Order: sequence, then structure tokens, then C-alpha cells
Amino acid sequence: MSIYSQQDSNIRKTWLLMSLFFIVVIGIGWTFSYIYQSPGILYIFVAISILMNIVSYWYSDKIVLSMYKAVPVTNESHPDLYNIVENLSITAGLPMPKVYVIPEAQPNAFATGRNKDHAAVAVTAGLLELLNRTELEGVVAHELAHIRNRDILLSTVVVVLVGFVALISDFFLRAQFFGMGRGGDRDNRLQGILFIVGIVLAILAPIAAILIQLAISRKREFLADASGALLTRYPEGLASALEKISSYSGVQMKRANNATAHLFISNPFGIDAHAHEHDTGRPRRGLLGGFSKLFMTHPPAGERIKILRGMN
Repeated sequence: MSIYSQQDSNIRKTWLLMSLFFIVVIGIGWTFSYIYQSPGILYIFVAISILMNIVSYWYSDKIVLSMYKAVPVTNESHPDLYNIVENLSITAGLPMPKVYVIPEAQPNAFATGRNKDHAAVAVTAGLLELLNRTELEGVVAHELAHIRNRDILLSTVVVVLVGFVALISDFFLRAQFFGMGRGGDRDNRLQGILFIVGIVLAILAPIAAILIQLAISRKREFLADASGALLTRYPEGLASALEKISSYSGVQMKRANNATAHLFISNPFGIDAHAHEHDTGRPRRGLLGGFSKLFMTHPPAGERIKILRGMN
């Protein structure tokens, strides 16, 4: 897939995701409004779905940066990082994004924003300590590739929408647990069926949202690796950085959560379970390996490193 076809695909996926979110949330609202015999629930869900789409488009980047206590940096506070971002942005033909440092020891980074004119690159303090300049350039180039490929809106919108779907499903599951789902006597059989459908929707909705999130993440990482390597013209820089990041065994990121894990260049929950592949050369095979990959927010580090080093 070319960069331009990926850009167009990401735009389509963003609007499709927001449209599906609108339809699914209204569908869930209608189901539960019937179960509880309260039309007001449907009206509330319509309003919430519209509001969440607006928020996810205009403010999702600010929400994510705030979640991780990201601190804006300048040329005076972090000259090396700022100059790397500035130089690579010029090379990539991109406006200079805002630059942030996240006060976390784990080495990691992500890009966010709704478009190239409203973008931000955030790196952890641990990343700045661990990597040399060439490796840091590789990571920054990878994040700028996400901006140029228009990955950032799609991946950031997913954070808000997936989190919200999980929230409303949790609310209704708790409501059923505490006995709030008892309806009247009208059409008890149909109401019983809708009650079951409502519970199934509440359970499956966040699972489906997370699977969408993971599928989007894995595909975009490979292209961002390749695009970033072409930007620096030195694939070994990013390969070496990924090697160090995936081998990190220190403190886990304090604010890591499932809704935002796909944003980062590496799994924020700790060591990549597949990082050993670039050492052993024996990746998992068969059904178990395929099933485990399904629930990974990132491609195996060893696979990414192998591809990058094959570009030299």
C-alpha cells in the first residue's frame, strides 16, 4: 500500500468509524430505552453520540496529552529534541508540530492531533535518556510518518470512542446486576429477548471496538516504520531504537491504559512479549501464535526490526 492510498484509506476509516459509532450507540440506546420503557434514554444516547463525535474530532488530542501529563517543550528547554523534530519536519514537508515530554521513565513516544496543521509529538523522559541522537531521530521520523500518513486523527478518535463504548456498556451491565432492567408486563416475551440482546450488545460492543483498534494499529505501524526510515535514510537508527525500547525491563508506564496503548510506538504495558523473536529467530507458529497476535496492539518488535534491517 502506498503512502497516498494509506492517507485516503485513513480518512475513509475515520468517517466510517465515527458513523458506525453514531449508529451503534443509537442502536444500543434504542434497545435499552425499550427494555426500560423510557424513550428519554434514546434521546440521551442520540445527544451523547453527537457530542462524543464532536469531542473526538476536535479535542481528542488534548484529552490524550492531558491524560499523560504531557509538558510542552521549547528550543530552550530541550534543544536537541526540538531541533530533531524541526529538521525532520522540514525534510518531510510538514508544519512544525507541537513537542511534548511525558514524565515517565519507560521509553516510548506517540503522535496525535486531527491533521498535520494541528499535530503534536510526545516522547517520554525515559526515551530521551535511553536513546542516542540517531535512534531518537528514527523514533521522531516514525511519529512524523504517522502525521504525514494521516494516521493521527483515526488513532486518536479511537481512544475517545472506544473508551466511551466501554463506559456505557459497563454502566448497563452494572444496571442489570443491581436489578434496574425489570420492565413492565407489556409483551414480556419480546421484552425478554430485547433484554438478552441488550446484554449481548453491552458485552460485545467494547470487544468489537478494541478489535478495530488493534487491527488499525498493527497495519499503520509497519508503514510508519518504512516511511520513517525513508525520511532519515538510515533504517538502522529506528531498528536500534526499537531494539532498546522492546528490551526495556524497568518501571511500567504509570498511566498506561488499554484505550491509548495503540498510540505509542511500543506497548506501554511493558516488554513486548514477542521481542525475543529478533534474538531467537523462532517466532510463534500455528493457531496459538495467530490468536495471540490478534490481541496485540503492536506488531512483534522482532518482525519490525527484521524488516527495517532488510531495508539497508
